[in-house]
Amino acid sequence: MSSITLPYVPHYVAAPPTKENLEYADLATIDISKASSQEGFAALAIELREALLNFGFFYVVNHGYSQTRARQFSHTARMFDIADVPFSAVTDGEKQLYASTRKQNGMLQGYTPVQYTDGDGRVRDQLEQYCINRDVTKRKHPEALVPLLPEIQDFSKHNYFNVLNPILRLIARSLELPEDTLLNKHVFDAVGETAGTHIHFNHYPRTEEEEAKTKNVWLKGHTDFGSITILWSQPVAALQIQTREGKWRWIRHMENALVVNVGDAMDSLTGGYYKGTIHRVVQPAVDQRNYTRLGIFYFAIPNDDIKLVPMVESPVLQRVGIQRRCEDSEAPTMEDWRKARTMAYGLSKLKNGKEDGVEEEVIHGVKIKHYN
Repeated sequence: MSSITLPYVPHYVAAPPTKENLEYADLATIDISKASSQEGFAALAIELREALLNFGFFYVVNHGYSQTRARQFSHTARMFDIADVPFSAVTDGEKQLYASTRKQNGMLQGYTPVQYTDGDGRVRDQLEQYCINRDVTKRKHPEALVPLLPEIQDFSKHNYFNVLNPILRLIARSLELPEDTLLNKHVFDAVGETAGTHIHFNHYPRTEEEEAKTKNVWLKGHTDFGSITILWSQPVAALQIQTREGKWRWIRHMENALVVNVGDAMDSLTGGYYKGTIHRVVQPAVDQRNYTRLGIFYFAIPNDDIKLVPMVESPVLQRVGIQRRCEDSEAPTMEDWRKARTMAYGLSKLKNGKEDGVEEEVIHGVKIKHYN
């Protein structure tokens, strides 16, 4: 499809990359295009295993979307233009008509407004989100988004088939399992809320007093509840990960790259072999504090009926040993886990943990930690 046939969308101007001297995590870069050959696939499986064991985060490049505004249907710059529409082209009144029902039933679709979660008992968040299911027809959308739904649907399919698909196959290979093992647990058109896409805009207009109260932390350290998170890299430096040694390190912006990490569902399925990495969002670098942070995420989760128990048939897991998050008989299905985590996030009362600066809650017998 030629670009001249696409609906007009104002161009979103991103912040320039920071010039601050930050301590960055030394993440591996996975060239996903190499997965197309048997030799390349085998090599990538080893690279990915090491990346997940070392940091739990890695970059993906050569994923099939171009950064340039060429005459093609799919390119990254266009998607950031579209991602800004739910926030810049929709009034507050219309947003209320499309609010999510996450608090009532765990359904993420629609808007999660600013100040939804309680940051630390004193300062509420300034994160606004708009979530679209991988099936864009599941519910209605604001008028400004309707002409863009075909592109959003195409984008969702691209994330699933060209990025998530090879990553799941690589993870299965790294566990010495049949390549379709995890794909069968992540069916694109499965019934339920599977494989959703979150497009959200981050904007934190806090006062200096509020920043001091939260020690400049905008989103507490946490692990994602799903299996794979795909973040389309953007230039505002605010994301940090906690290394295995307990140090916070920044995620460097890499032009047109993806930042990928595993979450709790993958931790459960791999018996603790691939653990979800703790990450947080903090006040941006000094030279970027006057810019908003627009994020494009693809959150992948297993099919709703998948029970989150270790894949004990893996020869690798048999060799290294399995660390269960709870007893198999008590393990939740993905649907139960998704709903419980979504409904509790930011609203449940947390208790102080044994570790300094760590708060805890228990969901379906699994201890969830939040890091200040």
